[in-house]
Amino acid sequence: MNSKIRSDKKLFNDVKSYSPGEILEAGGTTAFAIKMGKTPEALVKAMQNAAPIEPFSDEEWDSLMTQLKNDK
Repeated sequence: MNSKIRSDKKLFNDVKSYSPGEILEAGGTTAFAIKMGKTPEALVKAMQNAAPIEPFSDEEWDSLMTQLKNDK
């Protein structure tokens, strides 16, 4: 089987990653996030404004609940 996955090194050039040591040097995850301009309030607001996500359709829920009931 031949995989069609390709590596595009330019895809993530603008995303910087940080080592655990850099995060700890900043004072931990919360302090690091604050230094990066991120706040818990901004995360909560982003999550509240995000589109609702339903992992299963109504038919899938019905099927799952039926299976659960039958397996008891």
